[in-house]
Amino acid sequence: MGRIVQTHDFRLFLDRFDDLNPAQIEDARTKIRDVRRKSDALTEIESRTKREHKCPHCGDDRRQKWGRTRTNVQRYRCGGCQKTYCGRTASRTGRIHRPDLFLDVIRDMLGPRVPSSVRQLANRLGLDKRTIWRWRMIILAGMKGSSSDAFAGIIEADEAFQRESRKGSREWVKHLRDPANHPRPPRLRWYEYGKKGVPMLRGLSHWHVPILTVADRGGAKMVRRIPDRTNATICRELDAMVPADAVLCTDAHQAYQHFAKGKGLEHFVVGGKGKAQATASHHIQNINSLHSRYSDFILLFRGPASKYLAGYLDWFVARQIGLTPAAVFRAA
Repeated sequence: MGRIVQTHDFRLFLDRFDDLNPAQIEDARTKIRDVRRKSDALTEIESRTKREHKCPHCGDDRRQKWGRTRTNVQRYRCGGCQKTYCGRTASRTGRIHRPDLFLDVIRDMLGPRVPSSVRQLANRLGLDKRTIWRWRMIILAGMKGSSSDAFAGIIEADEAFQRESRKGSREWVKHLRDPANHPRPPRLRWYEYGKKGVPMLRGLSHWHVPILTVADRGGAKMVRRIPDRTNATICRELDAMVPADAVLCTDAHQAYQHFAKGKGLEHFVVGGKGKAQATASHHIQNINSLHSRYSDFILLFRGPASKYLAGYLDWFVARQIGLTPAAVFRAA
């Protein structure tokens, strides 16, 4: 660590700012921003060890300070197994050399502005785009569990749909290399579609991935990918989170009627032939609004690969509920 700057020396340092030219002021601003960024990351890392006193190696809570790491993080020595550790040990960020830039990526993902693309972030932070992509996958894992698992009162439920994407898949490569063990993929290769693109019929098809969305009037939200829209699947997903005294508001999909009847819920069906019209208290406008915001959010990524869709859904919910970058950094 550098020496502690005395108050008098610091005041003299500030007084010299009046003599700086515009280029020097910009350099000083950049330096102060970098120092502040590293300080914020250091604070979040050390807050983890202040909350959790147990050794990540053996679980013993006896410890003593044992110097600092290369990134100036407080290191401890376990009184039980005698191993050293810090706030990053046994975490997903343990081998990241620039935790300050990692925290900047989280802030970009959860900030009020539209999230930047991987290439934009790489250019802004001076990193490789593969590094930013790898960090995003770590951050998405830290956002897992953002959706609520308990609801109460008037609960709205509906499904959204996402076009299936096999972006980055090597299924055709594997099939051509070993057709006996890898069957022919159900989709054509991208250059075989021609200028008109993928031939899709109107409405839903087996290429659309269903996403179950649930919300109540207290602000709880759940967005989760489901394998299909059958009665068994939707009943299984809703059974654990919808209490027996709730009021369920949905559209006329048969699965919700089947679930409400089986659980004895008061069920308010909005829309459909011969069904009730929405009222001031019983409607599905919150879910419709959630679907609209999801469409705007997912449009930025031009159809993410379906194998990563669960992470993007957690990211979307984290932005909706106002999850803080500090909480995600500590969880990662």
